[in-house]
Amino acid sequence: MDELNGLFRDRIGISKDEVLTFASLDHVLEKTSRAIPFENLCVVGNRTKEITKENLANKIIKHHEGGLCYELNALFYLFLVENGFQAALVRGVTFDQVGQRWSTTGKTHVTNLITHDGQPYLVDTGFGGNLPLKPVLLNGNIVTSDNGEFRVERVDSEHGDHVLYMKLRHKDTDWKLGYMFDSTQVVHNLSELNEIQNIILEHPASPFNKRPLVTRMTERGNMILTDTSFTEWVDGQVERKEIDSQTFQQIAKGRFGISYP
Repeated sequence: MDELNGLFRDRIGISKDEVLTFASLDHVLEKTSRAIPFENLCVVGNRTKEITKENLANKIIKHHEGGLCYELNALFYLFLVENGFQAALVRGVTFDQVGQRWSTTGKTHVTNLITHDGQPYLVDTGFGGNLPLKPVLLNGNIVTSDNGEFRVERVDSEHGDHVLYMKLRHKDTDWKLGYMFDSTQVVHNLSELNEIQNIILEHPASPFNKRPLVTRMTERGNMILTDTSFTEWVDGQVERKEIDSQTFQQIAKGRFGISYP
């Protein structure tokens, strides 16, 4: 067994002996979302490293940190390939819910596509609290999970050829845009992701280079930590409290397992 494969299984809590199939991906995606945080602490701390298999494994698996989409989905891509899946990394552009427009940072979202029985599916582990938690077929069919309803539809746009729509459980009453991606714009080498990391680091419109953010799914909802607040959703009920920098470090360590300098 490849070292990354075994270490990743340990990280998310599945047996090294379990043979992964398409049918078991739901379980794997849920375990991944609850074990590995979506976070930008290396970005805001200016501690990023080159995107390589070794660096991703060290950061997310060995040091028990999290990451952003281009890190989380890249690592999951490597894991999928090691387990025999036909997978590809593709790029997309997220929808800015506050500004109600497509992000001006461009195609900085990275996600996975897999092919099963000749059909393409979206598989995302790097979209914060908006994860489908299941593979989503690229044909408009609605997928329902513990996190809500999701569908991917074909579009013809300068931003891509498919769009992810979502209706988050306990949070949304109507469908909203998630991101648009180009199924033909395949990332052929992990080194291409360094361009995305640089944009996230330097672009004035980047939402991730200004203040710390840590979020992770839980069995009953999700948690969101910023430099000023800690928000927890449990069974549709939300509790939010203001925090200071010392409390931030305590919660980052105690609830997310991350040591923040």
